[in-house]
Amino acid sequence: MAATVRRQRPRKPAYWALMTVLLADLLALSDTLAVMSVDLGSESMKVAIVKPGVPMEIVLNKESRRKTPVTVTLKENERFFGDSAASMAVKNPKATLRYFQHLLGKHVDNPHVALYRSRFPEQELGVNPQRQTVHFQMSSQLQFSPEEVLGMVLNYSRSLAEDFAEQPIKDAVITVPAFFNQAERRAVLQAARIAGIKVLQLINDNTATALSYGVFRRKDINATAQNIMFYDMGSGSTVCTIVTYQTVKTKEAGMQPQLQIRGVGFDRTLGGLEMELRLREHLAGLFNEQRKGQNSKDVRENPRAMAKLLREANRVKTVLSANADHMAQIEGLMDDVDFKAKVTRAEFEELCADLFERVPGPVQQALQSAEMSLDEIEQVILVGGATRVPKVQEVLLKAVGKEELGKNINADEAAAMGAVYQAAALSKAFKVKPFVVRDAVVYPILVEFTREMEEETGVRSLKHNKRVLFSRMGPYPQRKVITFNRYSYDFNFHINYGDLSFLGSEDLQVFGSQNLTTVKLKGVGESFKKYPDYESKGIKAHFNLDESGVLSLDRVESVFETMVEDSPEEESTLTKLGNTISSLFGGSTTPDAKENGTDTVQEEEEGPAEGSKDEPGKQTEFKEEAEAPLEDTSQAPPPDPKWDTTTDGEKAEEKENGETSEAQKPSEKGEAGPEVASPAPEEEKKQKPARKQRMVEEIGVELAVLDLPDLPEEELARSMQKLQDLTVRDLEKQEREKAANSLEAFIFETQDKLYQPEYQEVSTEEQRDEISGKLSAASTWLEDEGFGATTVMLKEKLIELKKLCQGLFFRVEERKKWPERLSALDNLLNHSSMFLKGARLIPEMDQIFTEVEMATLEKVINETWAWKNTTMAEQAKLPATEKPVLLSKDIEAKMMALDREVQYLLNKAKFAKPRPRPKDKNGTRAEPPLNASAGDQGEKVIPPPGQTEDEKPITEPEKAKTGTEPEDAEPLELGGPGVESEQKDQPAEQKRTLKNDEL
Repeated sequence: MAATVRRQRPRKPAYWALMTVLLADLLALSDTLAVMSVDLGSESMKVAIVKPGVPMEIVLNKESRRKTPVTVTLKENERFFGDSAASMAVKNPKATLRYFQHLLGKHVDNPHVALYRSRFPEQELGVNPQRQTVHFQMSSQLQFSPEEVLGMVLNYSRSLAEDFAEQPIKDAVITVPAFFNQAERRAVLQAARIAGIKVLQLINDNTATALSYGVFRRKDINATAQNIMFYDMGSGSTVCTIVTYQTVKTKEAGMQPQLQIRGVGFDRTLGGLEMELRLREHLAGLFNEQRKGQNSKDVRENPRAMAKLLREANRVKTVLSANADHMAQIEGLMDDVDFKAKVTRAEFEELCADLFERVPGPVQQALQSAEMSLDEIEQVILVGGATRVPKVQEVLLKAVGKEELGKNINADEAAAMGAVYQAAALSKAFKVKPFVVRDAVVYPILVEFTREMEEETGVRSLKHNKRVLFSRMGPYPQRKVITFNRYSYDFNFHINYGDLSFLGSEDLQVFGSQNLTTVKLKGVGESFKKYPDYESKGIKAHFNLDESGVLSLDRVESVFETMVEDSPEEESTLTKLGNTISSLFGGSTTPDAKENGTDTVQEEEEGPAEGSKDEPGKQTEFKEEAEAPLEDTSQAPPPDPKWDTTTDGEKAEEKENGETSEAQKPSEKGEAGPEVASPAPEEEKKQKPARKQRMVEEIGVELAVLDLPDLPEEELARSMQKLQDLTVRDLEKQEREKAANSLEAFIFETQDKLYQPEYQEVSTEEQRDEISGKLSAASTWLEDEGFGATTVMLKEKLIELKKLCQGLFFRVEERKKWPERLSALDNLLNHSSMFLKGARLIPEMDQIFTEVEMATLEKVINETWAWKNTTMAEQAKLPATEKPVLLSKDIEAKMMALDREVQYLLNKAKFAKPRPRPKDKNGTRAEPPLNASAGDQGEKVIPPPGQTEDEKPITEPEKAKTGTEPEDAEPLELGGPGVESEQKDQPAEQKRTLKNDEL
């Protein structure tokens, strides 16, 4: 035993380590069992969740609606969200914020800021001097940035999701418009950080819609490419997207469906809001004409009246989508004057004629970016609420030249459903069917740098270089590495947007700064001094365009190599192990393969032309970047050569970049290595002594953001604390309102109960007067001083009143319970008595209950009867105004005690086996003949003393086999198969016979 224990001891650390890892994973998953998505539109948002047992469900808000207005009302001491805030927009338009997403990532001089001021003049916009952005100036002490307001909305959306899921939620996927640039995407991420939400991904709303369409039509996707156009016109903007669906082969899951964004076109200001604003202006003009000559003010100068007109314009636009005309009417629009005017669809279409002319624009942009024609598009599907306008459908149908437009998708909820599917796929708590998503870069990004060039005459000049990192409509997420080969000193380079000629002049102004970041490198010259005997392989900058479409510079490294002579015997075990693992994964033994594969853009070579679609680069870059951290070691393992030759498209692309010849040869050697015969010992000795050693030195990086600086950490912390304080204040306010409502409701309900007969029966007039006086005093206090009372004071007042009325309520409740409880007790006593009588009538031979058990039951029955009669007699003597002695809880206790005794005997009878019958003189059981009377059947046949069982043969088994035994014979009572049961019970029968003889 001791040896066994010693053998098990080494296993314990590994076992506990494994259990610790599994437990850590479970604890990590416990907080992420539910995930959410937020489809953040300009006018409204849709929230969806996924949790165990609830797959992909749209969240209902507090008004049980599936979409919630993106509106916030901010006052000095309270906030309102959703429908409550939308209704407050008419009462207090200055404190109500809407369409604030249009201000995200914008400088104060952006045309969209001026457009927002003209649309909503009641809003006072201040300027942040540090970032040159705007904020909402609610009062002299209260101001909020667009990121903070968006953080409030996201926090509210999470509270809706948590209430619906009944558990905490931290992880979310948020939709953003496809045309958002880097500054706008970073602003959304900062808003989510302020709200305390972990963003799994910022997904483009058109991509989420395409994913939802593909997920629910997975069976229709095959190897043949299908091109679908989604035309999404929402409240604030319009986006047209061309998506290609087909199945592709993946390494992890084999053939899986894939969607690829091929083309994107958009119009930032074409949407339902602009139509409503045009209609509002028309209604305002009609109202001014009706009041002309009355020396009245212009309705446009009244913010509340304009808010009412905007709400009515929204309603009229919706009705005109299905009717030729409609009557717009508002009671008390301004100065208690009602407004009523008829609006026709023709008038509405004339007001928005220039807007309808812009409908085909995004279609043409999408086709140009995808380099496709309308003949290649199989179907055009409508998305977004504004596509319900008949004129929009008419113009679009004419522009695309199709027979009809597709309406086979939920125009409002498709993006939310696609985003929540992506959230479930990214979460560790769920496993979904794979669906490959390849999004596309809308704005190209390039690197610019300047270096000195020495001409033949000795004259030095500066040369400006541009290298495209992420081309337009190229796939992402993706990692890229650019190498600077001719620098041995500190230098700077710039990250800017590429060719934006596809944008118009107005769009370029709205776009903002085309310069992203200036990168200053420090420590390049010191790294060269540190390794003077090494050959420089350049300065490598690693870039990452993540799943959210946000660009980041991961690191910058200075790489050096040298040849090291080393004998095979001196090779370390760790190095051998690394080489073995590298060869198992098909790695090349030549470091040049890694070098050539990693250098996506070489500084001294001409880069690819701007706008080229380096689609295969996605997989290659991911593989190379996954191995990149190994460059920090002395010997860097090479990449998997399979990634270098994945498809013909990759080979063609590499040839264009002029890198195929260098990268291909080492990888081919690495692939052929494991298959060829091992070299001779002499050849091995010649190859191994010289090997390359790589050294990597981290270079210091200083970034200067040029487009829009992010919120500083101090300001971000203040914003988070500000929102947290507002949330705590809202919760305290809700708690106080709940306590005040509970107190007020108790006062009114109790005052009404005092006049009901059932309460008057159990109380005296003095008792009712005392309670009524206390209730009236509490009501007066609540009206006079309750406004300033704290939550604790309100709860204490409620407890005091409940304690005062406790006796009254108790007597009423007891009298309500008596009839039902007493009736149940009588039924149980009657059934128990009948059961006891039946048990005592069982013959002694078949008796399964002992005398003690039956006596115990009889005692409990008698005690219960006695308690009931005594207690009811005492209760009859007491007045109704006194505390009763007959209590419902005592009745239930007596019933439980009696029921427990009866159930015990019933369970015993259920599992008890009947005792076998005694034997006759021949050894067989005494069975009455078929024509025997009832009295004869009851006689007991006892064999004479001394007679043995083997004097005559037992013929019972034969009877059982031949089937001649009567149907009502005793063997059937045993519940067994006749002969076997009888033989099994023979010893017991013999014992029973001897007992009868003794009697």
